[in-house]
Amino acid sequence: MTSSEGPRFLGMTTNERLVAAGLLEQWDEAVRARHRGQRIALLEQVEIAGAGAIEIADAVLASPARYGF
Repeated sequence: MTSSEGPRFLGMTTNERLVAAGLLEQWDEAVRARHRGQRIALLEQVEIAGAGAIEIADAVLASPARYGF
């Protein structure tokens, strides 16, 4: 979602975006369940789409310990 001021999540990290949108718990559950499609859908809700969402979703799956899982 954008406003006349620009993207809602501009300048935020992925975690900051998920927290601001109230989606961090859902993200954590999707990571633990290894549900790639759900992770991508959540990233799209915080204005990370396309290749960026896929890259993040796959990186967490490839190295969960690196991301605290």
